Amino acid sequence: MTPGSWPRRLRERLGDRGLAVLVLVGLLALAVVPLVAMPAARCKTFGSGCPKPKPPVRADPVVTQEGQVTPLQAATRGAYVALGDSYSAGVGAEATVADRNPLNRCRRTSKAYYHEVSAAFRFAKGSSFWACSGATTADILKGRYGEPPQLDRVDAGTSLVTISIGGNDVGFSKVLGGCVMRLPWSHSCTDQGKDIADRMAKLRLALPALLEKITDRAPSARVIVMGYPKAFSEVTGAGGDNITVSDQQWLNARAYDLGRLVRQSVVEADARVVARHGRGSVEFVDAYSAFAGHEAGSADPYMNGLALNLSALEAEPRSFHPTAAGQHALAQLFIAQVNRGPGRPLT
Repeated sequence: MTPGSWPRRLRERLGDRGLAVLVLVGLLALAVVPLVAMPAARCKTFGSGCPKPKPPVRADPVVTQEGQVTPLQAATRGAYVALGDSYSAGVGAEATVADRNPLNRCRRTSKAYYHEVSAAFRFAKGSSFWACSGATTADILKGRYGEPPQLDRVDAGTSLVTISIGGNDVGFSKVLGGCVMRLPWSHSCTDQGKDIADRMAKLRLALPALLEKITDRAPSARVIVMGYPKAFSEVTGAGGDNITVSDQQWLNARAYDLGRLVRQSVVEADARVVARHGRGSVEFVDAYSAFAGHEAGSADPYMNGLALNLSALEAEPRSFHPTAAGQHALAQLFIAQVNRGPGRPLT
């Protein structure tokens, strides 16, 4: 067959119209076959057969693993409740007439650390302030000055509890009184060691029991327990309070011992939460060095020195309690701990 003879023979067999139809079919095949055989072309032309896009990778996921939440989420998904004693109530940080109202028997003040903590975060169910001056572990359970028990303020909807407790169980006010009011030749300050040791032994039982009750009532809460700050600079002339350098060292050491007791109780309480697969936590805030360089008697004190009520010959409640600046320093510790978390996963 010579070149060019097959189109002539094909035309003779099909005719001009049949040849045109055959050419049209061929052109359609050239257009359709790539769309069927090549997914990319089909996707671009018809929008079908396209590969599913991969989910975006989140660099910093809010939920790190299935069922886990961030410390901040855990703390703010419910209500914040502030409990505790005078260090939590804000005694010594009075700034308004209402703060000094004698009818305010729990002495809750406007500069207590609670106010900064509650303003720093958005709590889904709000916040409330129930710390009370003079409170002991027993008062948390039974109430003080006719108020309901502080324990009753927490429930299943509580997501954050802050508390300082134990100083009144150990009798620190009485101990300080023995150091300040003593006669110059007496040894009534350091002679109180045995009494303190006995009271600490009782607190070693009472505090774990209290923490267990709080976590039972608020099983999803992060419970943050604060230790006590060092009050004295251990230098001569700390505010003219009749407390020698050796007395200051002894008193600071007792505050350190109390902090260790509180820390150990907290560690054990959190271990119990973990063992029962609880949603909450129990955490410790170490405030011992929070006032370093700003102790009582310093140039810029975060701790009040001795204030005497001469008519009653007794120390006023604000004595050796944080100032407004001291309460601010404590607030910063709590805010940092809320953000930091317990150092383990929270569900």
